Amino acid sequence: MATDTTHHHDDHHGIAHTASIKVLIGTGSTLLLLTIVTVLATKIDLGPNMNLALAMFIAVIKATLVILFFMHLKYDKIFHTVVFMSAILAASLFVGFTLMDSGQYQEANIWDPNSPPRAPVGPRPIGG
Repeated sequence: MATDTTHHHDDHHGIAHTASIKVLIGTGSTLLLLTIVTVLATKIDLGPNMNLALAMFIAVIKATLVILFFMHLKYDKIFHTVVFMSAILAASLFVGFTLMDSGQYQEANIWDPNSPPRAPVGPRPIGG
């Protein structure tokens, strides 16, 4: 008895998930809209800290959308979501601690390259 394997269809094999066109177009449109919002946000001066916070907030939303829908994390196991969220938290902590420390050395930064502050030690400049 021969079996006919030419008409065998395995639509759900558990390995991959196919997103619908509606989800892909919605996600792509949202990413495009957030890109426009990012560009428009550069035209508004909220102060250096708030502009950075707004840009980072929009970037995290965009990265989350890409990972959830284009990389199918939404349809994956919860363990992978925990790993992703842990990575985002770790990166946020690193950036946050760096920004908290930036106030300690602001006076040492040379903001005007035409008149830099005099070095506390070392050789004297030539001609000066």
